[in-house]
Amino acid sequence: MSFCLKCGHATENAIPAGDSHYREVCPNCGFIHYENPKIICGALALWKDKVLLCRRAIEPRYGLWTLPAGFMELQETMEQGAARETWEEAEGKVAIDQLYCSYNIPRIGQVYMLFKGQLEEGAFGAGEESLECALFDEADIPWDNLAFPSIYRTLKHYYHDRKTYDFAKDQVPFHLETISGDDTVIE
Repeated sequence: MSFCLKCGHATENAIPAGDSHYREVCPNCGFIHYENPKIICGALALWKDKVLLCRRAIEPRYGLWTLPAGFMELQETMEQGAARETWEEAEGKVAIDQLYCSYNIPRIGQVYMLFKGQLEEGAFGAGEESLECALFDEADIPWDNLAFPSIYRTLKHYYHDRKTYDFAKDQVPFHLETISGDDTVIE
């Protein structure tokens, strides 16, 4: 941020009074420009024990597979964001069951919030941000072509939990992890 969003004056990198972090501060009007982590909302959309994946038509990670997910918008809940992203990327409607996995990714200033849900009527297509979408059994997941560590971890949790818990009867665990700068998981 080189110029103040409020008055247009050049900003300075400084620690504001009462703060402990460097921020872009406007010396003209005093406005402090905060840059905070972004929330990514997405869905582990399931249909008859299969997982809906999208092959990315955008960067980053063009051509690789992911769960439908993207930046949360203003004026929406995380659940609404996950459902919207499923529609935008996979033309599917998802009924959200529960918050399933959350990942802190400090190196890129993101927090992933991934919900488990049911793909309504098993219907889907490919939205503008997807080259294609498909339903996968565990054996057919393109493990070596997944776009992000958070997606890999979510799928691993799901297949482990499916063998361990009865999703209809048991309380399925919530998974919270931090993914470090070299994409390793700090639990």
